[in-house]
Amino acid sequence: MNLPLKIARRYLFAKKSTNAINIISGISVFGISVGTAALILVLSVFNGFEDLITGLFSNFNPDIKVTITEGKTFDADTVMIEKIAALPAVSIVSQTIEETALFVYNKNNESVGILKGVDDYYKDVTGIDTTLREGEYRFQDGKREMAVLGVGIRNRLSVNVGDYLSALEVYMPKRKSSGLLSKPLNKRLIYPTGTFVIQQDFDSQYILSSLSFAQNILEQKNKIGALEIQLTKDADPQMAAAEIRKITGDKFTIKDRYQQDEAFFKIMNIEKWMSYAILCLTLILVAFNMIGALWMIVLDKKQDISILRSMGATRKIIRQIFLSEGILLGVLGMLLGFFFAVAFYIAQKSLGIVPIPAGFVVDAYPISMRLPDFIVVAITVLCITLIASLPAAFRAARVPAIIAAD
Repeated sequence: MNLPLKIARRYLFAKKSTNAINIISGISVFGISVGTAALILVLSVFNGFEDLITGLFSNFNPDIKVTITEGKTFDADTVMIEKIAALPAVSIVSQTIEETALFVYNKNNESVGILKGVDDYYKDVTGIDTTLREGEYRFQDGKREMAVLGVGIRNRLSVNVGDYLSALEVYMPKRKSSGLLSKPLNKRLIYPTGTFVIQQDFDSQYILSSLSFAQNILEQKNKIGALEIQLTKDADPQMAAAEIRKITGDKFTIKDRYQQDEAFFKIMNIEKWMSYAILCLTLILVAFNMIGALWMIVLDKKQDISILRSMGATRKIIRQIFLSEGILLGVLGMLLGFFFAVAFYIAQKSLGIVPIPAGFVVDAYPISMRLPDFIVVAITVLCITLIASLPAAFRAARVPAIIAAD
């Protein structure tokens, strides 16, 4: 241990001439610990929401989504699909198509939403069948076409799921008009059979049907809007996307799970780091308390500093002593803050001590700790405490070698 750090450690734990200095130092350490814990917990709560929402999105969005760059639909090229399915990183490939439609139920209730036609593999790619609140996940009942509705659009239409006597009317613009007197809309009947709950954006817009039903009403036989792909557990999404791009070429857009909802995750990250910045400002205000504590320690140890100067200690060594003192105060507060944060994390995960108001998908605030957050917070706290130590360190360096006795 070098000399400045050794002396700083002794000053940290040694009894001061005035008890107020010990109290102020303790308040400084406590303030830093609370600020550190707050930084860790805010980042962890945002991580928890990110993990939660990613899990919810995974019940609707695939690992990889392939769409046409220009236009909305493309031919279901069986050769291309077979090549993609044969890739080692690919587990399942599903074909889907979607378009905005008008839905009418019992003649009085109508709403605009998105009709999404899916094939039999879609539930295996996304796990959509695990999100059902009521009814069942199926699209055929003999000759009748069935639909699974998001809970939001189901409520807007006041749909009675399982009532096979009341059909949901689906209206879609015709691609080609056959004459002046012809109706401009295609109309088909579909019967509600289930309700899914994922996330508000999906729940309030989407109605799922069979792929053939959607292709029929869209007049897009043998056309699809996307290939939705599930990867194997050990697959790298970026490498898998690169392999798929070699097969599809530049005419197709390939998006991983993050890119499919890129705007949402960017906003969440902005909110996360803005909250972090605000708490950093709070920690800076707390650091002013540490400046006062260090300044009082300098005044208390003025005679000791003079003796050290007389023994040959340079101004640089004196500065290093009090810089080390400030860093030790910061490290002590930071470690206490980490302890408080981990204790709160364990309590929240096991007991859910901070609940969320009723109506959300979980009962308590989600929380997820990550090692990079601890590193970022540690660097932040150490930088703030180092800067807070500078005034006292430079003041101590100006103490002369000899102090005249009264």
